[in-house]
Amino acid sequence: MSKVEQRYQAAKERYEAIGVDTDHALEKLKGVKISVHCWQGDDVKGFMNPDGELTGGIMATGNYPGAARTPKELRADLEKAFSLIPGKHKLNLHAIYVDTDEKVDLNEIEPKHFAPWVEWAREQGLGLDFNPTFFSHPMFKDNYTLASPDKEVRDFWVEHGKRTRKIAEYFGRELGQTSINNFWVPDGMKDNPIDRFTPRKRLMEALDEIFAEKLDEKYTREAVESKLFGLGAEAYTVGSHEFYMGYGITRGKLICLDAGHFHPTEMISGKLSSLALFGKGMMLHVSRPVRWDSDHVVLMDDELVEIGRELVRNDLLPHIHIGLDFFDATINRVAAWVVGTRNTQKAFLKAFLEPTAELKKLELENDFTSRMVITEELKDFPYGDVWNYFCEINGVPVGLDWFKEVKSYEKNVLLKR
Repeated sequence: MSKVEQRYQAAKERYEAIGVDTDHALEKLKGVKISVHCWQGDDVKGFMNPDGELTGGIMATGNYPGAARTPKELRADLEKAFSLIPGKHKLNLHAIYVDTDEKVDLNEIEPKHFAPWVEWAREQGLGLDFNPTFFSHPMFKDNYTLASPDKEVRDFWVEHGKRTRKIAEYFGRELGQTSINNFWVPDGMKDNPIDRFTPRKRLMEALDEIFAEKLDEKYTREAVESKLFGLGAEAYTVGSHEFYMGYGITRGKLICLDAGHFHPTEMISGKLSSLALFGKGMMLHVSRPVRWDSDHVVLMDDELVEIGRELVRNDLLPHIHIGLDFFDATINRVAAWVVGTRNTQKAFLKAFLEPTAELKKLELENDFTSRMVITEELKDFPYGDVWNYFCEINGVPVGLDWFKEVKSYEKNVLLKR
């Protein structure tokens, strides 16, 4: 028996004393799929115009060496990251990550332009999710895409949206895993607008046109994502939370909540149980804001833990699709993926290791003292020993050993680019 397993057995006994089955918790954790975003690996440049300027509220800061320059390099970096993350997951692609020698624009993309990604995902045992790219393009004009008053601009982006739906459907058919196609648009104004209503009406009508054709939800489902504000749209964002909450509920779309897309002191964990009552389902973008939507690498902070608790305590995981969304060019990009994904998994493990039924019973009986005592004591329970065992039985490095592999990969691969 390894030292990791010995420590796990001791932890198992402690959790058994409060009615928690750690083996069952690990089985449940094994079933949690996380959609790891591709754009951490190259600073959101993509492969259509990798030297182009980021626009549309998008900014990656820093110049850490080793950013992926080609689809082949990006896939190699992702393979390294996935090899250090326990379980089988998904990859989340943006439309700008085409892999083709053909010169193609966003309103011309087809499934064939992503065929190498499908072949790779099949080999790796991964699913693929997708995102239209409504930014960093000449047709992002006057801070507008789908909400633009210019019909030519709207038509371009409507066509782009329609084509991404076909690509997501292709992913789902080929890989046997439903592909979530998440729509976020950066439209808004830098300073106070006079008319907030008309752009939202245009956005609604454009989305209706994009989604007019019914697709089989076995293969793809759409999500719509709100934002409070961003660079260049500090005063007004067309696609607000209220807009997309209404749109998602009335149109039968998933509602995407990004942890960094709300007021600086507003948390998405408290919104999950409400939306679950009315919506068709949710997509999460797990991120970490610092004062505003800056998409920092996910750390084990209070909000991440609370998100895990809300989803587990209320049995919402079957209705939730979990993805990551951060990009930091000041640090090793592979390490960023590994830290963010493993932390998200750890948050769910913490929730699975709670005696949820007993805590709910105590709350219903108004025994708030016992509820407080147990939840506080749980903070000192050895969940880390359970996590390390999960890593060991899934064949990935335990503790800091994964970072040694990343440093070796940096020396032998990333620094030679």
